[in-house]
Amino acid sequence: MNSINRRSVLLAGLGAAGAGALTACTNASGSGSGNALINPNASAVAATEKRRKSTGRQQKVTLTAAPAMIDLGGGVMPRTWAFDGRAPGKEIRLSVGDTLVAELSNQLPNKTPTSIHWHGIALRNDMDGVPPATQSAVRAGSTFTYKFITDHPGTYFFHPHVGVQLDRGLYAPLIVEDPKEPLAYDDEWVVLLDDWVDGVTGTPDEVFAEVRQGMGGMEGHDMGDMGGMDMGDSASPSASSSGGMSMKFMLMGAESDLLGGDAGDVKYPHHLINGRVAADPSVYTGRPGKKVRLRIINAGGDTAYRVALGDHKLTITHTDGFPVQHQEVDALLVGMGERYDVLVTLGDGAFPLVAVAEGKNANGFALVRTGSGSAPKPTVRPKELDGLIMTASQLRADDDVRLKSARTDVTHELKLTGGMAEYNWAINGKPFDMGNPEANPIMIEEGQRVRLDFFNDTDMWHPMHLHGHTYQIGTSGPRKDTAIVLPKKKLSVFFDADNPGQWMLHCHNAYHGEAGMMANVAYPA
Repeated sequence: MNSINRRSVLLAGLGAAGAGALTACTNASGSGSGNALINPNASAVAATEKRRKSTGRQQKVTLTAAPAMIDLGGGVMPRTWAFDGRAPGKEIRLSVGDTLVAELSNQLPNKTPTSIHWHGIALRNDMDGVPPATQSAVRAGSTFTYKFITDHPGTYFFHPHVGVQLDRGLYAPLIVEDPKEPLAYDDEWVVLLDDWVDGVTGTPDEVFAEVRQGMGGMEGHDMGDMGGMDMGDSASPSASSSGGMSMKFMLMGAESDLLGGDAGDVKYPHHLINGRVAADPSVYTGRPGKKVRLRIINAGGDTAYRVALGDHKLTITHTDGFPVQHQEVDALLVGMGERYDVLVTLGDGAFPLVAVAEGKNANGFALVRTGSGSAPKPTVRPKELDGLIMTASQLRADDDVRLKSARTDVTHELKLTGGMAEYNWAINGKPFDMGNPEANPIMIEEGQRVRLDFFNDTDMWHPMHLHGHTYQIGTSGPRKDTAIVLPKKKLSVFFDADNPGQWMLHCHNAYHGEAGMMANVAYPA
């Protein structure tokens, strides 16, 4: 990595923004023992949905989850699971206030259940798609219809919330347009980032089975700090530890200053932009001087991406669907589950859009062409990647969406725990039990201003995602539903409890969440 002195000051606050920004009146342990939780089908959930502003329009779609052979370009044609035979799936686009009616048809093999979670949408609880907390899993051969009002514009996406299915091909963009859009631009381009393993070197279930073994059995290494380990050739698919443990998928020595050390667990053979490998990229064709809105979505399972467009500046306008005070940057750092909207005025020529797999010595690549000239190589590294990066904690919410000043009613301290030695990722030392999702809830009550204090007690970063709400980082930071918490750092976020139900709060690393870094943020019955 080149010198980072230009961005070091800006990055310093990433893991500590908002710490101590407001004083809470109440501390809560989150044990929630003895509390009866609201049912996702409760009348309060339906009543909240009725209060949402609706256009009365419905958009109906059918999404068939089934095995498929897909074309990632460059002769890479893996077998995976996908919606309607393509990955990414077909974009869903509608206007704010419209009702989405989406029928999921589960045609997955081996009696595999599934669901759809509408990532970032503050929707009704019984449509959130999280078995067994908010619905029963959709059995193979069955259907389930999701129906909800989309009451806030923004860039979103959808994916399963069963096992590690997120890391297959079952995902697609969901764009909610604002008919009163204040931004002026000529065109837009959805940029979907993904790390890909399925059908190439193995399946996500095989990846999880390997990493779930933990690294405590490896000899001659201190597992307390995996980020500092240089395993050399042991990152290759055929390598194994001296104890004979398979190392087909485990990635060692992935380090990133931006992410505070260890960057990721999993070795991916491909990093995709819009479902295309770097050797055979997706191409956006435009005209010089035109202003384009890029909607950037990280749908990956284990990879943060540093994104830049060669010879261009990016103006950040939104993150996770909510507007921010505009900031011009050279590059973005996008964690799993995060979305950023940026504006860019196109130059004349052929330019690389590069998504560096942070700390993993690999990248995704797409091409922006507005004129003649040879295309840059897929391995190109634009100088912008090492320029000014303004991460979420340095952004400020637009005045229209900043939370109103209010007394904090309840604070929950959430320690992120675990590590690679035993692969025992958890919140407050308690791995989430999918067999008993109502155990150990984080209790909140309707009308409360809630503060969550994330303390990352691990040696790895975690993108923490809250369902059903958007929180604000600190007193004036951006409104988000997914935010990066750096190792050994604290992040304080605030939100208003205005959407009754049971809501997952979890790390959006697919493997950390499945291992147990998840909790139930619940309203009482």
